[in-house]
Amino acid sequence: MAKPRLVIAAAALVIAGGLGNPARAQEEASTPPHQQWSFNGVFGTYDRAALQRGFQVYKEVCSACHPLKHLAFRDLEEIGYTDDQVKGIAGQSQVTDGPNDQGQMFQRPARPSDPIPGPFPNDEAARAANNGALPPDLSLITKAREHGPDYVHALMTGFKDAPAGFKINDGMYYNEFFPGHQIKMPPPLTADGQLTYADGAKATIPQMAHDVVTFLSWAAEPNLEDRHRMGFKVILFLVVTVGVLYAAKRKVWAKLHQKDEPLPGA
Repeated sequence: MAKPRLVIAAAALVIAGGLGNPARAQEEASTPPHQQWSFNGVFGTYDRAALQRGFQVYKEVCSACHPLKHLAFRDLEEIGYTDDQVKGIAGQSQVTDGPNDQGQMFQRPARPSDPIPGPFPNDEAARAANNGALPPDLSLITKAREHGPDYVHALMTGFKDAPAGFKINDGMYYNEFFPGHQIKMPPPLTADGQLTYADGAKATIPQMAHDVVTFLSWAAEPNLEDRHRMGFKVILFLVVTVGVLYAAKRKVWAKLHQKDEPLPGA
């Protein structure tokens, strides 16, 4: 009787597994679609206009919850802002400094050398303001997530109504590309024209997502263009070196072949 019982038990496990697969499949996040990025490839570069638009999206939308801990205001000169523009951008923020002559900390307008301040003084305050969730720092977000820029773009544009039968917990939002499909972050981009671009470009949801991800990719890897230029120089050097070595080899072997040739009349 032992063998039939084992067979029945095995069949029950197979049936249970089969019934559970749809639920697990429903919880799995979709693979983000691939986007075209100007900085991809060996000769990739950052689009300065997209970088500045992306910074505007970060400043007007994302900075309410997410910090950029590894960037200072002066770094913005690398994306095309002038020194005076950077000073103006920095001056719009207040930072804590001190102590002063009375031993007290005080607030002052930020300078270009200051780190870009985050929205909360510490992680505990950030959690308290976001129902216990800690908004991640965005400085390295495109490096810290699988599929990098494609994932961040998909996450920002993947909010939608939950499918029938999918239970959303209180305070959560359905997102097609987030693992488990439930995320505490509300949709950051809610409508076309949510902001007005300084350069006059049309601020559609896909465009805003593309621009801010371009900016965040630069924030995570600001030396990418330098690396690409250095790589091109190294490749060019190697090509020239191989050519010189090949020419030298031909010349050396040509002399050896002449020595091995028999003398006339031998």
